[in-house]
Amino acid sequence: MTLGLASESASGARAEDGYDLWLRYRPVEAPAAGAYRAAASELVVQGGSPTLAVARDELARGLSGMLGQAPPLAAAPGRDGTVILGTPAGSPLVARLNLPLEPLGPDGYLIRSVQVDGRPATVIAGNSDVGVLYGVFDFLRRMQTRQPVAGLEVAEAPKVKLRLLNHWDNLDRHVERGYSGQSIWDWWRLPDVRDPRYVDYARASASLGINGTVLNNVNAKADSLTAPYIAKAAAVADVLRPYGIKVYLSARFSAPIEIGGLKTADPLDPAVRAWWKAKADEIYRTIPDFGGFLVKANSEGQPGPQDYGRSHADGANMLAEAVAPHGGVVMWRAFVYSNEQPEDRIKQAYNEFVPLNGKFRDNVIVQVKNGPLDFQPREPFHPLFGATPKTPLMMEFQITKEYLGFSTHLVYQGPLYEETLAADTWRKGQGSTVAKVVDGSLFGHALTGMAGVANVGSDRNWSGSHFDQANWYAFGRLAWDPELSSRAIAQEWARMTFSNDPRFLEPVVGMMIASRETVVDYMTPLGLHHLMGEGHHYGPAPWVAGGPRADWTSVYFHRASPEGIGFDRMASGSNAVAQYAPEAGRALAADEKNLLWFHRVPWDQRVSSGRTLWDELVVRYTKGVEEVSAMRRTWASMKPYVDPQRHAEVAAYLAVQEQEAQWWRDACIAYFQTFSKRPLPAGYAPPAHSLDYYRSLEFPYAPGRGD
Repeated sequence: MTLGLASESASGARAEDGYDLWLRYRPVEAPAAGAYRAAASELVVQGGSPTLAVARDELARGLSGMLGQAPPLAAAPGRDGTVILGTPAGSPLVARLNLPLEPLGPDGYLIRSVQVDGRPATVIAGNSDVGVLYGVFDFLRRMQTRQPVAGLEVAEAPKVKLRLLNHWDNLDRHVERGYSGQSIWDWWRLPDVRDPRYVDYARASASLGINGTVLNNVNAKADSLTAPYIAKAAAVADVLRPYGIKVYLSARFSAPIEIGGLKTADPLDPAVRAWWKAKADEIYRTIPDFGGFLVKANSEGQPGPQDYGRSHADGANMLAEAVAPHGGVVMWRAFVYSNEQPEDRIKQAYNEFVPLNGKFRDNVIVQVKNGPLDFQPREPFHPLFGATPKTPLMMEFQITKEYLGFSTHLVYQGPLYEETLAADTWRKGQGSTVAKVVDGSLFGHALTGMAGVANVGSDRNWSGSHFDQANWYAFGRLAWDPELSSRAIAQEWARMTFSNDPRFLEPVVGMMIASRETVVDYMTPLGLHHLMGEGHHYGPAPWVAGGPRADWTSVYFHRASPEGIGFDRMASGSNAVAQYAPEAGRALAADEKNLLWFHRVPWDQRVSSGRTLWDELVVRYTKGVEEVSAMRRTWASMKPYVDPQRHAEVAAYLAVQEQEAQWWRDACIAYFQTFSKRPLPAGYAPPAHSLDYYRSLEFPYAPGRGD
């Protein structure tokens, strides 16, 4: 069988370094191993596509790693426990079984225990070869997590059509908001040198059902659309294609001017439209299954249709017209805000896109961040979800932790994703969850999608830290099914990545589930937001003021004064709450987790604990630090269950996290106390340094900065 070079080296005898991710395929202990061997005694694969070949190879690799050797390949079942792979169209054997595959669509699969010529067998079948591949990963995952594989009746299909990673990767390999090394896309050496690592990236992504990747930054360079770079993208597409992954490109709206020689990029100009159509034709000649374009326009200085007095729909529809003959889509980002000083920045996207409801072509999907600001540790769900019933919306989550401590803070984002997806928009009555908007079921949309801003880089462990791999994993699983439990996903990941021992799983999964609330406590408790350092977003900086835009500062959002703190978004203030359905707005505004997001509150007002707001903030900040200390103790006790290298690396990062949580706590308390003028509650230590000390800290070389 043929495996990528990186795949071969990754499975060799060596200390664990995280490269294998959740596809470690380590030996299974008895008695489970015996049961698995009996259920997988030989492989029968009918069909000769590259995708079926990688499905066969992955199954053989997984079984070899877990059971000591791969079962033999056979032309037809000849033993009890044969595993059969195929589609009805490509496999006479699968066709003969007459399986109920049609309702599962192109990406779905069945794993079923059957009888073939009187012998017990397991069939992994789909309507497409990619469906078979997804089924293989499911079958292996069951073994990795020690589930039974006898008597299976599994029928799975993704609830979301486009399940994409967005790489904010630049052509010089710098990754904007990336904390795990350089871009994995080696543009300089492409197309001639194809890093074997691309194969393992494809394996890991396909194991989660991810079926697309945007190769370049949303702050795009027009060069990405030139012939040399199209050829480079085509080389990546060739590697990813057998794994069911299409490539997409971020398109710079002003490309007709910058590389096309035109004097305008007006989307209604016939010459501009013709240029984009010709460019799309050129891309599809080189990459026949090219997915389409992702566009960031009229946001943070990026060019867009509003530069010409046109709407977002005008711009998106022009590009959609260009890719439509080839089956392509346009993902138009709703992360926009005007160049003028806004009344309240979080209202901008709703104000610009709701009037365009129903005005986009049917191959356009609007990509919306989970919250209305910018990937904060906590913010309410974006009010656009459910507000455009005639326009499909695509969720955008951030996997890379721009505002969550970069790669050195252990923050499992599954609960953040789940909180957003489970939120009730009330747009068609109770139960109109964000998940139902995203999967299309609320308004009957066929074009659906979920995107995750990737945390993948050139670091050996892919994501900068071992636990950040769980965020890639959680995103992929929720993109497949937005209603999965983040706790169940954490259990899966921890079992596959570290250990099936319950003495490990219970404390570590508990630590993972609590970690998001922990970071909220020590960074942005009670609905505070955007307190991070300016530009690089590293560390606390609630004092940031001035500069070119008020809404790029911390003081714009927290509005601390001697009278109180918080942004009034009720009817008495910006009335941003009115952008939600009335029931949803009332629920969000009444939830103490969002207190200072929606309300301006006096320092002495009592909160649910009975404490004053000031005392509660000090308690929450301190609790966050204490929770990280508890995480360190939990992880230290896991040493018997984790290999030394990974245990030591996680422990080192937890030590950094504790130090930085204390820094967050002390700097924020020191700053906000200048307004509250109140003492700390009894028993709570003052900040270790003066406010001037914290304000003096600078980090000009923090990783992941934007252009």
